[in-house]
Amino acid sequence: MLEVSSSKPLASGSKGFAFWVELVASGLPSVGYISMWFASYCIEARSLPCAQPKVSDEFMASLPSVVVGNTLKLENEFKKNSVTSLPFEKKNHSPINSDKALEPLNLEFREALSLIKEGSEKVESASYVPLLQECIKKKSVSEAEAIHGHIIKMGIHEDLFLMTFLVNVYAKCMMMGSARKVFDNLPKRNVVTWTSLMSGYVQNSQPEVAISVFQEMLEAGGFPTNYTLGVAFNACSLLGHFELGKQIHAYVVKYEIGDDTSIGNALCSLYSKSHNLDSAVKAFQMIADKNVISWTAAISACGDNGDSAMGLSLFVDMLCADVEPNEFTFTSVLSLCCIMQALKIGSQIHSLSIKLGYGSNLRVTNSIMYLYLKNGWIIEAKKLFDGMESISLVTWNAMIAGLAQMMDLGEDGIAAHSSGFEALNTFLRLHHSGMKPDLFTFSSVLSICSSLVALEQGEQIHAQVIKSGFLSDVVVGTSLVSMYNKCGSIDRASKAFVEMSTRTLISWTSMITAFAQHGYSKQALQLFEDMRFVGVRPNKVTFVGVLSACSHAGLVKEALTYFDMMKKEYKIKPVMDHYACLIDMFVRLGRIDEAFDFVKKMDFEPNEFIWSLLIAGCRSHGKLELGFYAAEQLLSLNPKNSEAYFLLLNMYLSAERWKDVSRVRKLMKDEKIGKLKDWSWISIRDKVHSFRTGDQLNPPYENIDNFLSDLHDKASTMGFELHTSLELKNEEDDEATFPIGRHSEKLAVSFGLLNTLSAAPIRVIKSISMCRDCHSFMKFISQLTSRKIIIRDSKRLHKFVDGHCSCGDFGSLV
Repeated sequence: MLEVSSSKPLASGSKGFAFWVELVASGLPSVGYISMWFASYCIEARSLPCAQPKVSDEFMASLPSVVVGNTLKLENEFKKNSVTSLPFEKKNHSPINSDKALEPLNLEFREALSLIKEGSEKVESASYVPLLQECIKKKSVSEAEAIHGHIIKMGIHEDLFLMTFLVNVYAKCMMMGSARKVFDNLPKRNVVTWTSLMSGYVQNSQPEVAISVFQEMLEAGGFPTNYTLGVAFNACSLLGHFELGKQIHAYVVKYEIGDDTSIGNALCSLYSKSHNLDSAVKAFQMIADKNVISWTAAISACGDNGDSAMGLSLFVDMLCADVEPNEFTFTSVLSLCCIMQALKIGSQIHSLSIKLGYGSNLRVTNSIMYLYLKNGWIIEAKKLFDGMESISLVTWNAMIAGLAQMMDLGEDGIAAHSSGFEALNTFLRLHHSGMKPDLFTFSSVLSICSSLVALEQGEQIHAQVIKSGFLSDVVVGTSLVSMYNKCGSIDRASKAFVEMSTRTLISWTSMITAFAQHGYSKQALQLFEDMRFVGVRPNKVTFVGVLSACSHAGLVKEALTYFDMMKKEYKIKPVMDHYACLIDMFVRLGRIDEAFDFVKKMDFEPNEFIWSLLIAGCRSHGKLELGFYAAEQLLSLNPKNSEAYFLLLNMYLSAERWKDVSRVRKLMKDEKIGKLKDWSWISIRDKVHSFRTGDQLNPPYENIDNFLSDLHDKASTMGFELHTSLELKNEEDDEATFPIGRHSEKLAVSFGLLNTLSAAPIRVIKSISMCRDCHSFMKFISQLTSRKIIIRDSKRLHKFVDGHCSCGDFGSLV
């Protein structure tokens, strides 16, 4: 190992570079260490090693930002080797005189290739270029190899320009092994040859090899041009090797070439990926001649680093500078509009894109469609979708994902449900179109089935997954586990998990959580230990599932042990959900004081869910004063929470605290709190049936009342008692009164029992949490009818089987 004294100055000029090469040749341990000496040389050297060739704006503007700095500028070489004709002799193909040269543009590619294969006459090196360009266009390796063989046969394989172009051809055809062989057999190389090989490796997702080639070039005494540096910066970006990028940047700073367009673009991208937005913007501002790629790179950097407003501002500056955006600019700026929900700006950009001729561009249309979907403009999005001449799988996926997101943005449960079924119908159209879904399609549509509790549709999609060959994909497998869990089928969720060929942390966590939610605490904890045994490290979400399992089973000692394990062994700082699980456990056991003690130990203020848990526990165990305190805290967190107001009002009514009743009612009037929107809906044979508390039932629902009354009578003989004290009776608003025994989930379950096969489970979604009366009633009905009844309310999943609920009867506390 060559020892270098820090006191020895680095020599300048060519001797300095030779000293650096000698240092490299001595066997330094890493690229990072090598690059440090390269940067030192660049800073100390006194003159720019080589002239920087320039590139036309039109050429750079035609490329997407991802390849800036990766593409070689070979036009100058072409000009040196320009050709107007191919001196091929045409043999036995036409009556034309064989001595007459053929014009290359009049020859079909196949015919010209055939002449090359058959002929033995020597051809000018530049004559191969059009044919090799056609090989790039067609991605034809076999034809490139045939031309390569003819080049060798003709003895012109030492022509540097031609062989450099051949390196580029093999790289574009994804044959880097062949490209490297051509490069290695060259008797001499120039910077264009080195850069061609580097660019090829970057384009073929081998940035680490590109850096290695860059190192070889320096060791061989080659000097990088601005394009070589651009490729090196892009390789650093792909590798995440940002320190090396900064060291190479020292060369750029020293020789004041940061204003070069290709270098500035590459630097902007490098610093953006390193999450250094300030440096990315500075690199952009340094560019003397900003082209569309420069502006797009800067706009994308803002979006990637959380400053969408700056990105939109840059887009306006770009238009003011008379730079016309391309499709990549439009997609970038439209993504910023999505983040900011800037619908008006997005619609103006839509108009601009049409004006500039991008109205039918697939990427731009997809971005606009997704923007409209995300902001609730479903009709406009559908118009774009239906108006497309050809629809790619990306477009189908965007439409399905956008409709899925609309479920979260729906004003109420019915709107969300409608968006979900619209997404499923879109997936059905995709299936009928003959196009095959990919793993992203299946993942999205399985997530929709989870939200809709649509088990039948989920099973059909599962069958398509198997048929399509995606069952082994870990993302799809995990989505299946989650879907079956949320649809209340723990057995099928477990089966899907067991059938997974590979499992990630998310897979393990999903199954642990599923067991916990269904009350299978022992299985959840055993699976957690199995996960640790195979070497998968749990995260904070995993521990939420573990602590939830302990909560369901009342395993206080185990819960506290796992809580300590999380903090001490895995160095995970507790978050709100961990405390919520422990508080839930103490509440279930009636240890209300300990639950409040845990609240005091938290490093942050409790959220709405924790206060709701405490309220339920206090009501159930007679701790009314603590319950009133918790309810007031809940209201202070969310003064517009209508469910919290009705809960608190109901508590005061039950305790006959009339002054507090009047006070809460006044608060509700001041805050303009309307009646509680209690909706439930059930899907039967792909049709959604919705029910609201107090609805006047018309055909085909008119027989539900009699059936429900009959169920009440039968449940009463088994011991069911209607908790009338918990019915809200608002004297000032008759519409807000909840009719005794006719809450929405009872109506939905009754309709399901009347309209499904005797063995079919009933699956209902409810907009608010279940009351204790309905929870108790469902237990009796599940036993009376021998049916599984799955209800997902706003708080949790309830699976009623043979008189028991998966929530561990926590619903009866509400």
